[in-house]
Amino acid sequence: MPATQPVLIHDADLAPLNTFRLPARADSLLRLATAEQLHALIRAPGWGQQPRLVLGGGSNLILTGDFPGLVLKVEIVGRRLVVETEGDDGGAWIVEAGAGENWHDFVRWTLAQGWPGLENLSLIPGTVGAAPIQNIGAYGVEMMERFDSLDAVDLATGEMREFSLADCAFAYRDSVFKHQPGRWLVTHVRFRLPRRWQPVTHYADVAAELASRRIAEPGALDVSDAVIAIRRRKLPDPAEIGNAGSFFKNPVVDAAVWAQLAAQHPAMPHYAQPDGSIKLAAGWLIDQAGWKGRDLGPVGCYERQALVLVNRGGASGADVEHIAAAIRADVEARFGVRLEPEPVFV
Repeated sequence: MPATQPVLIHDADLAPLNTFRLPARADSLLRLATAEQLHALIRAPGWGQQPRLVLGGGSNLILTGDFPGLVLKVEIVGRRLVVETEGDDGGAWIVEAGAGENWHDFVRWTLAQGWPGLENLSLIPGTVGAAPIQNIGAYGVEMMERFDSLDAVDLATGEMREFSLADCAFAYRDSVFKHQPGRWLVTHVRFRLPRRWQPVTHYADVAAELASRRIAEPGALDVSDAVIAIRRRKLPDPAEIGNAGSFFKNPVVDAAVWAQLAAQHPAMPHYAQPDGSIKLAAGWLIDQAGWKGRDLGPVGCYERQALVLVNRGGASGADVEHIAAAIRADVEARFGVRLEPEPVFV
């Protein structure tokens, strides 16, 4: 059973709580196991007098220094089937998880229950509560496509609110929550998993992995296993080398800009978007700019995936900012395209 009182730690070490393993401390850290603990905390005197930082798995975070306030470590767990719906679309399973649940473990649990839909998002680090903040996505699926609703607490007022798909204003690696930092703490997230399921395997890496396994008609677990194998080959394990996953968003340019780029760089990978814009591959741009496998101080560009920055040992937040700025400058000078980091800088 969860503790009735949250665990408060003063002068907390945040290095073990961020996957880049950057050194930082917080004035205080509170481990929250239930939403009720948070409500009691908000009602306490002096609640609104210090800065607050909501922390999940710390996998999408760059700490640039100590945090002069209260860190709220979300550890709310629990998984359940809310309801099984009917409908002309075949219906769906509505599944809920606590915000502190490990994302990958939750994905594999849904598949074990026979509820497909999240398999392309296997092995993404972080927690369930962080997934809608970033609108995580991989291999042809974005979280928003499987999202139903979520519950969040307004940290200013203590109000509990349910957010629908429209309320969240999801976009590419974006949501309403990213534009209101420190205001909302997500407690539970619900997903709509289709009973009339079709595998998403059009990404070349996924198709090739399934072909190598001689799987012509994959099930959801087959797709999940393929994605896990791909990610393990290409991406560093945060348990072995500090990193925050994909560091830069894939830039999106309009058709006119793309026409100029295509004329100058015919081999540049590109992906047409429904609105007529073109998404470019940030990893390819970084590789062409000469950064793949290159270090700048204690932070490097991973040798197997240019999109990932890694902590070679002893890195600080300033070191990460330094190499990120250098990579962005080189890519912009070479291609006229400005990269935007994915992680949140604090």
